[in-house]
Amino acid sequence: MIEVKPYWQNYVDGHWVDGGDGRISVLNPAESAVLAEQALADAADIDRAVSAAKRVHQSGVLFALRPVERGRMVRAMGQYLLEHIDEIAPLLSLEQGKTLWEARGEVTNSARYFEYYGSQADTLEGSSIPLGAGYFDFTVNEPYGVSAQIVPWNFPMEIASRGIACGLTTANAVILKTPELAPLSSSWFARAAEAVGVPAGALNIVCGYGASAGAALSAHVDVNQIVFTGSVRTGMAIAAAAANNVVPCVLELGGKSAAVVHEDADLDAFQRDVRMGIYLNSGQVCSAMSRIVVHRSRHDELVERVTALAASIDVGPGIERKDFGASMGAMISEPQRDRAAEMVSAAVGDGATVAAGGRKLNRPGAFMEPTVITNVTPDMAIAQDEVFGPVVSVMPFDNEADAIRIANGTDYGLVAGVFTRDLDRATAAARQLRAGQVFVNEWFAGGVETPFGGFGKSGYGREKGREALWNYVQTKNVAIKLGARS
Repeated sequence: MIEVKPYWQNYVDGHWVDGGDGRISVLNPAESAVLAEQALADAADIDRAVSAAKRVHQSGVLFALRPVERGRMVRAMGQYLLEHIDEIAPLLSLEQGKTLWEARGEVTNSARYFEYYGSQADTLEGSSIPLGAGYFDFTVNEPYGVSAQIVPWNFPMEIASRGIACGLTTANAVILKTPELAPLSSSWFARAAEAVGVPAGALNIVCGYGASAGAALSAHVDVNQIVFTGSVRTGMAIAAAAANNVVPCVLELGGKSAAVVHEDADLDAFQRDVRMGIYLNSGQVCSAMSRIVVHRSRHDELVERVTALAASIDVGPGIERKDFGASMGAMISEPQRDRAAEMVSAAVGDGATVAAGGRKLNRPGAFMEPTVITNVTPDMAIAQDEVFGPVVSVMPFDNEADAIRIANGTDYGLVAGVFTRDLDRATAAARQLRAGQVFVNEWFAGGVETPFGGFGKSGYGREKGREALWNYVQTKNVAIKLGARS
């Protein structure tokens, strides 16, 4: 077990500072015991962070750098994280509950965002527009200025990395509002920034309650762009606050994603995908495979396979589960675990059947059994609402139109999957599925390079991929009349 210092501060304008809202106890969800205390920012702290970021932006210090130099600085932050993975990953596992192997993967993925976006700093070129012999017209991509980023607790480092890397690459100054349930590991971004020479004030990291610090940040008149990942309800509030200041947002608001499994699918491969698709991070993944829509002819076999998979997963303290495999850590908190268990109980009351799991573990900590639910109909709450836990619902379909109807039958539209050996069928389904990303024959296919974002109540804007960078710049057009001198 690593030694965790008892108190963690916020990082504003290049300094470690206390919070005006006092402190919060950060729990180790595997023990439901206090791990450390974290400083809590209030509205005045947010104002100081925004002022620092605004000063940096207005100074032009980031934009004045040659893009290649700015990119090297961003890439160096990722390298710093990799060099300290043995310190960061255990801390992340302890505060968030995930297995140590998952935590190491998250740190590695975080570093990859800095590598990927830093490598593109000098590729964001403008263009010239032909207006005839009398004009020279061109465009320039300029940063918005102050980027406010509010991230959730399920992947506190990875989700923050994609926003910080994009923001700094495009010469924006960044304020990161960390999740109060898992804020500690984010301090390593500040250490990385200091180590590689990011100007003071260009990256500020504050923890605070959403209703106070988060609201103050999203409504601040000097914030120029907002990036948020979280619930639909909070996303709507942030979008409303941003609209009052005419500020653009990127919103990623979760999903209720379906995997459509046809009769010709490779169930051996699919079973492996279920392991990562729904039980990774104890199911606390916005793009989790929370619904399986399977051809009726393969339904019973698939249920048997997925039930056996769920029963094989070893559940316990994440810090003790070091090696990649069939293991799962704690959920983020007992209330989150209890909510998932209550949704399973409600589904049974609606007529569904628990084929595996469904209960919290009889031990200290926020643990829940990997769960499979059958006899689910598309109108049930368990098939409509995001559980954000290790719970998958299985539903049969009879024809392709039926499968698409079920898959598209929620308010969400984040990701979807199609599993079939028929490429024509897969291509046709990909066109019809209402989702921002469609996986074919592998859940989570793609990576940092592939754009990610939703349709419907899953939000708008795109993160990941080159597309994400365009959320952080605005186009300026310069039109020059030639021949004006006599």
